[in-house]
Amino acid sequence: MSTRSQTLSSAWLTWFNRANLALAAISGGFLVLVLILVFVGVLARYVLGTPILGVNEVIQLTSVGVVMLALPYCTAGSGHVAVDVLDHAIGVWGRFVGDVLSRVLSCYVLYVLVDRAIYKSLDALEFGDTTNMLGLPLWPFYAFIAVGMALCVVILLVQLGVLIAQKVRT
Repeated sequence: MSTRSQTLSSAWLTWFNRANLALAAISGGFLVLVLILVFVGVLARYVLGTPILGVNEVIQLTSVGVVMLALPYCTAGSGHVAVDVLDHAIGVWGRFVGDVLSRVLSCYVLYVLVDRAIYKSLDALEFGDTTNMLGLPLWPFYAFIAVGMALCVVILLVQLGVLIAQKVRT
């Protein structure tokens, strides 16, 4: 690999990691917001006797952002649940095939979901879909879903490339 391509690769990887971390930080901010809303909502309902109108809608929609924006960070850090019960029985090649197959299938399923989320987001934007109680627009939340899963596809493809490159080297 030439020095120029190594520099470009390193710069792209740095940018991608920063974007991934920024989305995780936004997700963490959303989580803090959910915690505050739940606390204030419970306090208002049971101590003051005046529930906050629409707090459930805000919490539900914010939860979409929490999960979908943190999903790429979790994927990049291999934070998802993995079962290794049969690892010794299937051997090195079986694990390799399983790793490749799981990433290929995950990419395909996430690609289909990204496609649907993009169309749903555009439809919600075009038709002005909003929540029932507060009238919050729904399209940004479908966009969060699309962005989070699309980044997961990119991460899984990179992981797939690394797996194959490591296997070719050995």
